[in-house]
Amino acid sequence: MARLRVHRDGELLVEHRLSVGRNTVGRADHNDLALPGDTISRVHCLITGGPEGWLVLDRSRHGLRVDGQAVVGRAALRSGARIGVGPFELEFSEEGGAVEATAAPSPERGHEQLQSDGPGQISVERAFLRIKTGPMAGEAFALQRARVGVGGPGSALVVAKEGLAAQHSFLRVSRGRVMVEPGAGPALIGGERVRDITPILPGEELRLGGLLATVELRREGATALVGRFGALRGQSPPMQRLMGALRRMAGHHYTVLVVGESGTGKELIARALHDHSPRAGGPYVPLNCGAVSPQLFESVLFGHEKGAFTGADARRDGAFHHAAGGTLFLDEVGELPEETQAKLLRALETGEVRRVGSGEVSWPDVRIVAATNRDLPRMVREGRFREDLYFRLAVLSVEVPPLRERMDDLPLLVSTLCEGIHPSLQVSPAGIDLLLSHRWPGNVRELRNVLTRAWVMGGSPIEPEHLALQGPSRAPPPPASVRYAAPMPPMPPMPPMAPMPPMPPEGLLARDEPERATLQALLDRHGDNRSAVARELGVPRTSLNYRLRRAGLA
Repeated sequence: MARLRVHRDGELLVEHRLSVGRNTVGRADHNDLALPGDTISRVHCLITGGPEGWLVLDRSRHGLRVDGQAVVGRAALRSGARIGVGPFELEFSEEGGAVEATAAPSPERGHEQLQSDGPGQISVERAFLRIKTGPMAGEAFALQRARVGVGGPGSALVVAKEGLAAQHSFLRVSRGRVMVEPGAGPALIGGERVRDITPILPGEELRLGGLLATVELRREGATALVGRFGALRGQSPPMQRLMGALRRMAGHHYTVLVVGESGTGKELIARALHDHSPRAGGPYVPLNCGAVSPQLFESVLFGHEKGAFTGADARRDGAFHHAAGGTLFLDEVGELPEETQAKLLRALETGEVRRVGSGEVSWPDVRIVAATNRDLPRMVREGRFREDLYFRLAVLSVEVPPLRERMDDLPLLVSTLCEGIHPSLQVSPAGIDLLLSHRWPGNVRELRNVLTRAWVMGGSPIEPEHLALQGPSRAPPPPASVRYAAPMPPMPPMPPMAPMPPMPPEGLLARDEPERATLQALLDRHGDNRSAVARELGVPRTSLNYRLRRAGLA
């Protein structure tokens, strides 16, 4: 597990967990880690991790340093490396161990047939054995494992107290389909003895000695309400339904398509699906499809042989090889060019992986989780995305609601994010009210970055003046005291009020003195240029003006 510890002037400010794959650092809220300052570019650098190690790539106008040395293009990172970004020092550490799961991995559920009834809505088809004769006639037993021994005492599923041997026969179940396997006693389907593994259809009679039974398939809703899944949290009904569906999907190997706006946590969903699946002990490999050039996509996905193209100086495995036995996360799959879509489709249809420049074929066992913020059905209609690839990816699909549609979760998210930023960080009630009034176009990622910036600039507790919110806010609902069933009678005109005198500096509370001194020093350094001060603080001018008035410097 890799982390960045953000320091300024020797003080630890924030600890940020890195995702395997691509992480962005910069001033803008869409970054994975947002830091304020006029010497920090909107996207200052990329930090990428993969099978070949961790790299930092410079994307700034202001330069980048690693262990005091200027970076030209890119630099390798080792544990303990210090990355200089403006006034901040980012200490990189790579620690052993996986992220702690929030629950035990789901058991293998290959015996069930999972059906998608719409985004986030699923149902499951299960097989049952119904007894038709004997003392247990009328009872139905769920077949809850891929292979179940059926018979007398000593069997995994006891259907008779006498007359049948232990493990008289075995029932195999795969994706809702039932097969009979010979065991210690005779089994007959339609009067014919079972000598090899033989499928049995619903309604067909199975005779085990003197016992008669049939197989039934039942389909029922399986979307439960769950309050947490992996790193996801939520109390709103849409999120609880989503997390319940995801937890059920985790026990299967089906391909999952995650759809949602940027910043909603699609990568967290992919990671949680892996961590809670029977594949949790295998590798998790993320691939950002939008960051790979079309010319290199086949090599990145499938690997290449030495000499396959210019620069191929050694044989290399692709993402499918690295993810064998685990999960391959294809992020931004809607960005795939058309020529690469066909290559991915072939791998999904046949399971074959062939390195570039090789005639050798391999079949790595990989579960695919894909994510996009694009409208793929619309792209299919417009001819910009292959329909057959879309249906291969959307075997099961979930849609992540944007933050503005689940504002009931915001206080819980604020508490969770603050705990991750710093144990002492809190947001005042007035700060929560301001956060609730914002539309959050950048979703949870924007919320985390707003809180991080407020902590870096203002400490705890976070007050409204510390919050730099970009873009429009949504109007808060009127308080209950001003909601009426009938219109109010007109109010008489109010007499004009006398102007308020300016607040003298000596009237400031003691806790404002450090901020007043900081603001005065910034004004002096920039020659009273408020725009330059706002840029250095990483806040809008409106927020700066509020803080200046509060400090008596307006």
